[in-house]
Amino acid sequence: MSIRERLSGNEATAYAMKQINPDVVAAFPITPSTEIPQYFSTYVDNGEVDTEFIAVEGEHSAMSACIGAEAAGARAMTATSANGLAYMWEMIQIASGSRLPIVMPLVNRAISGPLNIHCDHTDAMAARDSGWIMLFSETNQEAYDNMIMAHRIAENKDVMLPLMVCQDGFITSHAIENIELIEDEKVKEFVGEYNPEHYLLNKKEPIAVGPMDLQSYLTEHKYAQTVAMENAKSVIEQISKEFEKLTGRKYNLFESYKLEDAEYVIVCMNSTAGTVKNVVEKFREQGIKAGLLKIRVYRPFPGEEVAHALSKAKAIAVLDKVPLLSATGGPLYTDITSAMFTKNVHVPTINYSYGVGGRDVTEENIQKVFKDLKELKDMKNPYRFLDLKSRREK
Repeated sequence: MSIRERLSGNEATAYAMKQINPDVVAAFPITPSTEIPQYFSTYVDNGEVDTEFIAVEGEHSAMSACIGAEAAGARAMTATSANGLAYMWEMIQIASGSRLPIVMPLVNRAISGPLNIHCDHTDAMAARDSGWIMLFSETNQEAYDNMIMAHRIAENKDVMLPLMVCQDGFITSHAIENIELIEDEKVKEFVGEYNPEHYLLNKKEPIAVGPMDLQSYLTEHKYAQTVAMENAKSVIEQISKEFEKLTGRKYNLFESYKLEDAEYVIVCMNSTAGTVKNVVEKFREQGIKAGLLKIRVYRPFPGEEVAHALSKAKAIAVLDKVPLLSATGGPLYTDITSAMFTKNVHVPTINYSYGVGGRDVTEENIQKVFKDLKELKDMKNPYRFLDLKSRREK
C-alpha cells in the first residue's frame, strides 16, 4: 500500500535516493539543488543508509568521484544545477563515453551570465547531446517516480549510460505537493542490486577505464554509444510498464493531452505542462480543439513517435525554456521539426522562447500562443519571444 506524504520535489528526490541506498553519493551544493544532498546527508548521518557520502570541493570533483566509484563497480549518484553542471562539463562526457550508469538529479536553472538562480532549461539543453539519458518531470510525483526507474534504465546491459532526472528549479524543487511514496521494500526489490559485468575491482578481469582512444577505434566506440542510446528507448518503455504494474502510475515517452483530435497543439516540457493543460480545458469549453504534447523522455528523443502524434494538427507551437541563440530556433523546436521532416510530416510549426530566468508563465501567456496558432497565416516569423517586456509596455 502506498504511503501518502507532502514533499517538495527536492525532498521527494532525496527520499527516492534514500530508498535506493546507493553505494556512493558525491556532491557539492548549488542552488536550487542544494537541498537534495543536504536532505540525503541527514539520512547518512542518522544511519538510515549505508552510503559513502563524499562532500567534495566542487562539481568537477563530484562527477570525478562518481566516475571512479562507478568504474570500480559501485552504484553512484550526485545532484546539481546550472553552473554546477557546466563545471562538470569535462567529466559528464567522460561518464557517458566510459559507459558508466551514474544517476544525477538535475534541478533546472539558468546558466550564468548574467547571474540568475531561477528556472529555465539552459543547463539541460547545453548537455543534451553529451550522451546522457534525460528524463523530464512535470510534478514532484513524476520527479520521484523517474528517480525510482532511473537505475533500472541506466544499468540495463543493453544501455549502460548515465541518466539525469530533470525538474524545474524553485517550481517543483521547492513547492510542496501531495505525493504517493512506494514502500521501502518494494523499491528495493524493483531497483535491485547493481551487478556490473565489467569493473576495475574484478581481479578476474583486469581492465582499463578511459584509456587513450585514437583514430582506429573512437568512431566505433561512439557508434556503440549511439546504439546504446537507441536501445534505451525500448528499455524505458519496458521499465515504465513494470512501474505501472507496481504503482498504477503510467508513463510513456511523452504525454498526450487531448491530442487525438487536436487542431492546435503546444509542445513543452516539465512544469509548464500543468498550465497548458488548464488552458486546453478552457479552450475546449469554447469549442476550440486545443491539445498538448508533453515531452518526458528527451534523450533518447522519440522522434518517430512524436512526428506521428503531431501529424494531424493544423498548427503547432514548440515552447523552449531557453533563449533562441542559434537564430534557427531552440533545441526542442529543432528536434521536433527534424523528426517531422524526416517522417514527411508537414505542419506549420512555430517556436517560442519563454520563461527565461524564471519569468512567470501565466495562463494568459499560453492563451496568446493558442490564439497565435489559430491566426497563423504564414511562416515569416517562426522564432518568437513570449511575454517580451518591450512589447508588453507598448
